[in-house]
Amino acid sequence: MKKIIITGAGGYIGCELVKYLSKKKYEIIAIDRYFFGEEKILKRKNIKLLKDDIRNLKIKNFKKIYAVIDLAALSNDITGEKYVRQTFDINFKARYKVAQLAKKAGVEKYILPSSCSNYGRISKNQIADEKYKLNPLTNYSKANTMAENKILKLKSKNFCPVILRQGTVYGFSNRLRLDLVVNRMTYEAFKNNRIPILKDGSQRRPTLHIIDAIRAMHMMIKIHKDKISGEIFNVGGDGNNLSINQLAKEIKSIFKKKIKIFYYGEKDLRSYFVSFKKIKSLGYKTLYKPKDGAKQLVKMYKKKKIIMSDENITLKWYDNLNYWNDKIRKAAINNKIL
Repeated sequence: MKKIIITGAGGYIGCELVKYLSKKKYEIIAIDRYFFGEEKILKRKNIKLLKDDIRNLKIKNFKKIYAVIDLAALSNDITGEKYVRQTFDINFKARYKVAQLAKKAGVEKYILPSSCSNYGRISKNQIADEKYKLNPLTNYSKANTMAENKILKLKSKNFCPVILRQGTVYGFSNRLRLDLVVNRMTYEAFKNNRIPILKDGSQRRPTLHIIDAIRAMHMMIKIHKDKISGEIFNVGGDGNNLSINQLAKEIKSIFKKKIKIFYYGEKDLRSYFVSFKKIKSLGYKTLYKPKDGAKQLVKMYKKKKIIMSDENITLKWYDNLNYWNDKIRKAAINNKIL
């Protein structure tokens, strides 16, 4: 078995990636702080859990590892605006350190799942390919951009770094997120007969099913390094570039009941469509479109009897953990409450 390190293994994509690759007969070392619980990870003999912060990792952690998929990050744009220092410490500095350690330890491949949000805002008549000038508008996308730039410079004959700029991911995960646009729209339509849209809905987004995101990572593990080393790939496919208004109509169409669309908040300045020609040239093709993902989500929402909670909203969960950490630290004596 080839050994694969997955950081951020307990997160939305991570726990599903661990399951997927473990079934492909890789030996997985799943590294995470496990903010959302270790129970989200599938229990198998070829999966080893390591509870740690990527800022603490040492070169010994990367010995005899074939590839690293570095998912660990503080997610999303609004989290990055509140937790500024932590976002740059983890999403940029720590991931760059992980890549450096991996290279020194003799790891062959380092895969960085980044974000198409790095494009920020582009003209309506343009579609961004991987050479398009980046225009990151948030701390989250700025940290991603800085990580990309530094990590790609580590490329060498024996070390293959590759960047995957993902669209906005959607689909069911054992560590479900309901602060992602397709997941949230589908939940609100299913549960509350409404779809909320951040003003004014004309903003454009590439989207990506979670399984398609995972399949792209798996492709990077399997493919010869000469085809991908030092390269950046937008990850997505046909039918996944949609405006938010178009996305809402697609999701609305899967329901037989009446669904109300309403607008809220301030206008979202982020707007971009991207080209997927480069990754398609490797033979990659997406399996899902947003409507497919929404139908799958409804089935899972029914089956799992999903109820929205703070644990499904990334920023709220981080805030809760910090709140209770402060409360417990002040109340505890000898590390005990009672």
